[in-house]
Amino acid sequence: MKERILIIEDDEGVRQLLEDILTEEYDTASAQRGSEALNLLRDDSFSLMIVDLRLPDINGMDIIRQAKRISPHTVSLVITGYGSIESAVEATKLGVYNYLTKPFSRDQLLFNVKGAIEHHHLLKENEDLRETIERTYALDNIIGKSQAMLEVFDTIRKVADTDATVLITGESGTGKELIARAIHYNSARKKHPFIPINCGAIPQDLLESELFGHEKGAFTGAVSARQGRFERADKGTLFLDEIGELPLHLQVKLLRVLQEKEFERVGGNRTIKVDVRIIAATNKNLEEAIENKTFREDLYYRLNVIPIYVPPLRERKGDIPLLVNHFLKKLARTKKKRITGVDPAAMEMLMNYDWPGNIRELENIIERTVILKEDEGLIKPRDLPAKIREAKNTGVFYFDIPKDGIDLPALLEELETRFIKKALDRAGGVKTKAAQLLGINRTTLIEKMRKRGMLSTAKAPSLRDKAPQVPQS
Repeated sequence: MKERILIIEDDEGVRQLLEDILTEEYDTASAQRGSEALNLLRDDSFSLMIVDLRLPDINGMDIIRQAKRISPHTVSLVITGYGSIESAVEATKLGVYNYLTKPFSRDQLLFNVKGAIEHHHLLKENEDLRETIERTYALDNIIGKSQAMLEVFDTIRKVADTDATVLITGESGTGKELIARAIHYNSARKKHPFIPINCGAIPQDLLESELFGHEKGAFTGAVSARQGRFERADKGTLFLDEIGELPLHLQVKLLRVLQEKEFERVGGNRTIKVDVRIIAATNKNLEEAIENKTFREDLYYRLNVIPIYVPPLRERKGDIPLLVNHFLKKLARTKKKRITGVDPAAMEMLMNYDWPGNIRELENIIERTVILKEDEGLIKPRDLPAKIREAKNTGVFYFDIPKDGIDLPALLEELETRFIKKALDRAGGVKTKAAQLLGINRTTLIEKMRKRGMLSTAKAPSLRDKAPQVPQS
């Protein structure tokens, strides 16, 4: 199917010449007046419009402005016999592909038309990709029906369209970046960049440059100036994964950016202002890091405006069948295998396993199983790895008593330890809140933790024992 081009030109001779040149490769329509052209744009779709600046009724620049609202993917190419620097600058600001002054050659015209059509395709591909990403990170596509995940979804809905800083906590593999992307793509910033950076994966001597950029000659190897992640995320979202690994000297600089919305590149003295939303994530207990003097308390309160705890998979095993079916559907498209589901006995084995690697490990196991499975149909117990087949039921409540009996005191001790750990995880390490979740006094909780060797050796009082001192903006 030929690309559609709209020619807007009041000179009949020029209009006919353009049609004669373009109709061999393209499908053309033409208009003598601006009002006629706008009606055609409303009724039909065009990849490109070629616009003369001087028309009887509407200025060519005004047509381009209105066309951007009517048909935003239509690319504009300006032609004029009265070129000026001012009109060329204005055309550039409006996103015009190019600006040709009459007379121009046939080759010039075809070269620019071809480039403009390619630019149109790129705009469409970018828009299609953006829509695909937005659908991917819609809340409906995050899998989970457990109460803990429903609470996460509710928090995302409430905070997504704000600029509040979010701190996502949870074990590795629980999907913290997925939650961060869901917040971004359900916010007003979704048309702007989502820029992630793993603070623990980049060498410390390079991390400052990665975050804030550098000027030419700032250090050995800095042969040119370079934007950092903050500049690239302007008007969008910066996701600081593994924020607990950020060195102390960079924590100070990050705190300033959060407070002042400005920074300088490494080796530079020019202040750069940015409008960036910060979402941070960590699998560390930042309160313990504060007590151990490895994380700044003032930065913690700046980041922890909206806390979101993502529970590990062992705490929401009811979500495992949903996740397995989701992964199987995705693999059916990419691996070209007809795996229709999971045998009930195999699903029970998947439910019994504790998943220390969380969702990431589950997806890895399902993909490996599908690839290695020699036949089609249901996944059977024999298809699963040995560690899954041999896993015992480690749920919190386990009523079966083996033939040789049980050690009830030891079992109760283990269950109590598990509940304490889960409550501390759910409470983000805050002992008062953990005690409330367990229905016991804080002093009772501390005594139980001391008995189990779960207390920090630091002598400093708990962070929550004192009123938080939130830094001034």
